[in-house]
Amino acid sequence: MRDASEVVHGYPHLDTVRAALTALYRRLSSDTILSYAPSVAPADVAFSDVDDLHLGAQRVARALVQQLRLPDARMIVSFSEMEHAASVELTAGPEYFIELNDRFRTHRRDIGAALAHEITHVLLHRLGLSFPGTRDNEILTDTATTYLGAGWLLLDAYREDRDSSQKLGYLTPEEFGYVLAKRALVFEEDPRIWFTSPQGYTAYTKGKAQALRDEQQPPLTTAGWAGRHRYAKDRRYALDHSAAPPAADPGMPYAFERVGDGLRVAFACPTCQQRIRVPVRGRVRARCGLCRTVLECDT
Repeated sequence: MRDASEVVHGYPHLDTVRAALTALYRRLSSDTILSYAPSVAPADVAFSDVDDLHLGAQRVARALVQQLRLPDARMIVSFSEMEHAASVELTAGPEYFIELNDRFRTHRRDIGAALAHEITHVLLHRLGLSFPGTRDNEILTDTATTYLGAGWLLLDAYREDRDSSQKLGYLTPEEFGYVLAKRALVFEEDPRIWFTSPQGYTAYTKGKAQALRDEQQPPLTTAGWAGRHRYAKDRRYALDHSAAPPAADPGMPYAFERVGDGLRVAFACPTCQQRIRVPVRGRVRARCGLCRTVLECDT
C-alpha cells in the first residue's frame, strides 16, 4: 500500500474505479456482494494507545478477515522500516504475513486502514481477480476494500491541514467517497457517523454528489431537465438519420445504436457500471443482468 505526502484530489481514476465495480460484480455475483453487510463496525477495529501493539493488530486483523469473508486466513502482522505504508506476502496460505510501516507503532488509529487494504489483496488473490499493471490493480484493491465494507477506514485515515497531510491508498479522497457512497446506496448505510476525520467527512460528501449524478443521467427517469432536453435532441437526430445514429461523445453517458430497423440506447448501470442496452420506445423498465438493479427509463 502506498501513502502520500502530497494529496491529489478529484476523480482522475474514475474510469478504472467503475471498471473495478463491474469486475467485482462479475466475479462475486450480486447475491454474494449483498452478503457483505453490514460494514465493519468502528468498535471492532478501534485501537487505542494503551492496547498491546501486536495483540491489538491481530485482533483488528481478525475482525477484517471476518468482514471480508475470508475463511481460514490467519494474518501474521509485524512492523518494520519500509518505504510504503504496508505490504502483504501472497502465498497459498493458510497464513499470510503483513508488514506495516514502523510509524504505525505510534499512529495506531490508522492500523485498521492499512490492514484492510492488505487483507483485501489476500481476498482478491484467492478470487483470482486482478487488473494488469500495479496502478490499476491497486485501484481495484482500494475499490473492493471500500465496496465490501472495510474501506471507510481508508477514507477516515485521510487528514490534511496547512502544515501536513496523510492519505493511504491509491484513490483520491473524493474517489474513496464515491465508492463508499455507491455502497451506501445499495446497502442503505450512512457512513457519515463513523468518521473521525473532518477531511474524510468532506471528501465523502463530495464523492456522494458524484455518485448521485450517476443515478440522474438519461435515459433514467430521474435525469434532470437539462439532461432530458439534450437526450431528446440526440434521440431526434438518431431517429431522423436512419443511416446511422450520431457518433458517440466520450463525455456523454449514453450512445445510440441501430439494430435492424430499430434503435436502442446503451448506458451504464448506475449501480455496477455494466453496459445496458434497451430499445428506444418511450417508458421502459430495465433490469441489469449483472447486479439486478431495476431501472426506470424514458428512452
